[in-house]
Amino acid sequence: MSPVQAVLFDRDGTLVHDVPYNGDPDLVRPVDGAREAVALLREHGIRVGVVTNQSGVARGLLTDTDVRRVNRRIDELVGPFDVWAVCPHGPDDGCHCRKPQPGMILWAAGRVCAAPADCVVIGDIGADMEAAEHAGAHGILVPNDRTRPEETTAAAHVAPNLLTAVRAVLDGPPEGRVLVDERPIEAAFDASTPGSAHVPRRAAPGAEADRSRAAVDTRGRPR
Repeated sequence: MSPVQAVLFDRDGTLVHDVPYNGDPDLVRPVDGAREAVALLREHGIRVGVVTNQSGVARGLLTDTDVRRVNRRIDELVGPFDVWAVCPHGPDDGCHCRKPQPGMILWAAGRVCAAPADCVVIGDIGADMEAAEHAGAHGILVPNDRTRPEETTAAAHVAPNLLTAVRAVLDGPPEGRVLVDERPIEAAFDASTPGSAHVPRRAAPGAEADRSRAAVDTRGRPR
């Protein structure tokens, strides 16, 4: 079993394509490799969860029911997930759960009986990485076209896509700055089988930069 006990995913922009303030399950579209990534973790005995800011509730653009309906659809298409943590607050509400605060990560880790140090948070913006750091968890950034360049520079670990990020933690916490895993998906699934071939991941070194991140994403991704 991997030393990593749980992987907690950001929702919008990480597991599914970002539709701002989405309350319509029919608009849910998983990103490439999302279903395979979650299945791969479950195959290796690693718990999976989602930690998501949903400020549309505080703004009056969504209801709690809307969020639950969308989450159920994601469970159907991508999951199942062991835990869901949702922050319905706005950026000025002063809560302890809204990322980059660590509250959701600490709560979700407790729900799956894992220490934060044994958890990995995978997300697409700096607030996800800061929340992981504040909670004492590991963070992997999977950038997309709305990720700020300075967020990618500041991240301790960066993967080019979701499957690479997940494969990188199968044997333990992420190592190196840029995570690369060229195994076919079948080989990754078979890695836990005695006698199966295992190609170790490669880590490219890189210098870490000081981390700075505003709490609100201003690139068209209000959460």
